[in-house]
Amino acid sequence: MSESLVVKIGMADLNVSAGGATLRTTGLGSCVGVTLYDPVARVAGMAHVMLPTSSIAKDDKLNKAKYADTAIPELIARLQYVGAALGRLEAKLAGGAQMFTFSSPASDTMRIGPRNVEACKEALRRYNIPIKAEDTGGNYGRTIEIDGTTGTLYVRSVQYGTKEL
Repeated sequence: MSESLVVKIGMADLNVSAGGATLRTTGLGSCVGVTLYDPVARVAGMAHVMLPTSSIAKDDKLNKAKYADTAIPELIARLQYVGAALGRLEAKLAGGAQMFTFSSPASDTMRIGPRNVEACKEALRRYNIPIKAEDTGGNYGRTIEIDGTTGTLYVRSVQYGTKEL
């Protein structure tokens, strides 16, 4: 993993890098880390998505980064602002774990991780952005970093060490 400038992405947060900085987020359990990369412009973006849809938002001031259906369009807009082209963007996903087990079959509302993954994939489909790699599901947490120069996504977990996507 790169030791360049690291931009930390918090929970329900997103950011972009046009200068080769590494973007990092920690604590991906049921949340999904969505990364977008333009290999020509060499710009990267990351969103730490907590929930699938903004339709459940109760706040007057909507945090676009919190929901899959609003975070991905916002991330795309910010990437385009710094020089990315929509037609060149490539996605990589990590997270979306089912962190708790239930004695009875889990209702759909308890399947936050899988629902987050599905919602992120649907949002990416709407923009015709290909998913180049993913490390989703399971029942364990992850930390991810995307190298803003190469687009390589590093996924770290206690159970499985570091994967390079």
